[in-house]
Amino acid sequence: MTEEKDFLGKEPVGRLLLKLALPTVTAQIINMLYNIVDRIYIGHIPKIGDMALTGVGVCMPLIMIVTAFAAFAGYGGAPRASIHMGRGDHDAAERTMGNCFVVQLIISVVLTAALLIWNRDFLMAFGASENTIAYGVEYMNIYAMGTLFVQMTLGMNAFITAQGFAKTGMLSVLIGAVANIILDPIFIFGFHMGVAGAAWATIISQAMSCVWVLLFLCGKKTHLKLRKKNFRLERKIVLPSLALGLSTFIMQASESVISICFNSSLLRYGSDIAVGAMTILTSVMQFAMLPLQGLGQGAQPIISYNYGARNPDRVKAAFKLLLKASLVYSTLLWACVMVFPQAFAAMFTDSQPLIAFTKTALRIYMACLLLFGIQVACQMTFTSLGNAKASIVVAVMRKFILLIPLIYIMPLIFSADKTTAVYMAEPVADFLAVSFTIVLFTFQFRKALKQISGPSDDKKALRQG
Repeated sequence: MTEEKDFLGKEPVGRLLLKLALPTVTAQIINMLYNIVDRIYIGHIPKIGDMALTGVGVCMPLIMIVTAFAAFAGYGGAPRASIHMGRGDHDAAERTMGNCFVVQLIISVVLTAALLIWNRDFLMAFGASENTIAYGVEYMNIYAMGTLFVQMTLGMNAFITAQGFAKTGMLSVLIGAVANIILDPIFIFGFHMGVAGAAWATIISQAMSCVWVLLFLCGKKTHLKLRKKNFRLERKIVLPSLALGLSTFIMQASESVISICFNSSLLRYGSDIAVGAMTILTSVMQFAMLPLQGLGQGAQPIISYNYGARNPDRVKAAFKLLLKASLVYSTLLWACVMVFPQAFAAMFTDSQPLIAFTKTALRIYMACLLLFGIQVACQMTFTSLGNAKASIVVAVMRKFILLIPLIYIMPLIFSADKTTAVYMAEPVADFLAVSFTIVLFTFQFRKALKQISGPSDDKKALRQG
């Protein structure tokens, strides 16, 4: 291992986390703009803005599934590649990346076909009404054609960050986001394309990011290179990578299932305005999720590499810094939402009734946001350590065991205002999930540190010799 490649194991942890996390957090903030800028512009389309915003909002579950599949392979394979690099096994790291690339190609083809054939059926199941379905279908028919670009950009960019090239990973997102922000108003308002213009702007922007990512991974600056010889799928590489990526997949894909549950329950007890508010709530939640994931992605190469290199002190130090930074951010954002909910709502709509409704809903929905930094930091660390089982358990606990049942239980308990009770399911689930995660992580993290605290097999062999 050259000095250049070994900086993850030698540079001071605090400085290293700052150097890696700043670009990854910036990338996620840019990615957040990427995800919400369409909705901001669409919500301000004259006359049809409210209905168009709700229609495109119902597309979000499908979009989350597409991005979740990118995480399935990329976010599972990238930490394993970092661990292999820490062990000095460069060939295994490259084979992991090559196999994940092929898996993402296969997934892209399947997803594109499914979205083109069944997108209307999916959207109706996800809570679209007869008033909003036309906008959703128009958006998804175009977005589906860019599925390959989304998969390659998000999935393979994880391997750039995993090598410690955080600034390059940030540029991957920045290229697409800037293009999207520029193209959106041109297509939506300049060419009068409306919702279709937003979709075209998105896929063109993703294509530009995709080209950048693949050119870098095939170029001279990368440590891990995409090589044709590594495209033959190997069970021993693919299955562990997918197992590790399953928790991130569940965390992201389950948002679609949760959106279905929220939207169907809100339509039952409320109206289109309640579903429209939910679109804004999930958009604001990205202000929390994406930067926190960026912090975790910045810490991931440090934790994974040093775990593979059997350096428990650096693993522990990196986690402590990640936890502190995550808690500070989630607490500050929670305070902003509690004090200025109307400002967040006004970003997405000019409708005063919708702003007034969303203002109250935001405070309820995000009541436990300040604890969310603990949840994300622990879950990202599980993934960085290659602990697929614990990471999956944490994801399943919060989403499926707690949140989905609570969406239907809370209106039965608080029957006076059933719509408000639906929104209350989120903070109750967050509080219970964080409590569970803290207990599980305490035991699992100690176990992981203990496993790498003893001498490595190579060192033992040398001593015996």
